Amino acid sequence: MLTENKEVGTGWSHEERWNLGWRLESHGVDRRAHVELELQLVQHSISQFTARGVQLLEYEIKYLCTRGREIFLEQPILLELEAPIKICGITLLTCHCQYYDLLRLFESGGFPPEANYLFLGDESVDRGKHSLETICLLLAYKSKYPENFFLLRGNHEVASTNRVYGFYDECKCKRRYNIKLWKTFTDCFNCMPIAAIIDDKIFAMHGGLSPHLQSMDQIRRIMRPTDIPDTGLLCDLLWADPSEAGSTGWGESDRGVSFTFGPDIVQRFLDKHGMDLICRAHQVVEDGYEFFAKRHLVTVFSAPNYCGEFENAGAIMSVDESLLCSFQLLRPASKKPKVWGKKKNEKKVNL
Repeated sequence: MLTENKEVGTGWSHEERWNLGWRLESHGVDRRAHVELELQLVQHSISQFTARGVQLLEYEIKYLCTRGREIFLEQPILLELEAPIKICGITLLTCHCQYYDLLRLFESGGFPPEANYLFLGDESVDRGKHSLETICLLLAYKSKYPENFFLLRGNHEVASTNRVYGFYDECKCKRRYNIKLWKTFTDCFNCMPIAAIIDDKIFAMHGGLSPHLQSMDQIRRIMRPTDIPDTGLLCDLLWADPSEAGSTGWGESDRGVSFTFGPDIVQRFLDKHGMDLICRAHQVVEDGYEFFAKRHLVTVFSAPNYCGEFENAGAIMSVDESLLCSFQLLRPASKKPKVWGKKKNEKKVNL
């Protein structure tokens, strides 16, 4: 028996988890059973973490990264998905309590596999003390439900970015882990998909459009693993932004990387490819979602009260079978997670 029906969280010590890891890795236990147990272990560890952080076992994290990498490579770099699906923008873990905002997100939209999910990148890497816990939970869900749970790559799933903004330090400092673990994550991130198409009508990515993008086959032909260059198609898909005040055409970005693009670029792209909507993340928006280009582009941002200072709402975009889109809003949570059951507001927008 794998677990002998022993409930995780009611007696698993670190020594038992290490021994179990050796058994699983040494004796070829069924992969599905392994993933199921890993998900239980990670969820239990995360539910118990304090402001000091929980010491997830290194072999558990490496397993999730390795299995996640395998699944990413088994699936295309340009995902072709079907509705119904829930789309989540940036979910950066900015403080202790925002881990609970991720759980509130699942409570609002349904825990996997109750609902299908697409995350638009920056999957809780950087700018927080508990990035590891959150990315491990997301990788665990990806491992357990590979056909229901999808993670796109964002600009923070890039070594040059997360080395500066905190994830590298979290991996190697405070006696948590080491640089080798950060490199394991980097190997996993380098294999993530870049964009998704939903029912041939919705194009989703982390950043935005690119002047280099003429055909979807350009994305499909990109070989993985790959780093993200400083310029070009991959860079723009992760870094580009809609222009301010509706300026037309392509413009220089204040970020110092990639471009901005106007509503005319959006309309031209949609007309050329027979699509109706572009869905992206990459920017804080006050209401959790914001339209651009006459509602032909929407920015979705799922982290409420970003960095503890913006007091913004977070949002989940739900796409039903008829491609009707609705938005479930997540207001900033109190410091206590007991408010998980609080009623959520919902706004519906017919696209």
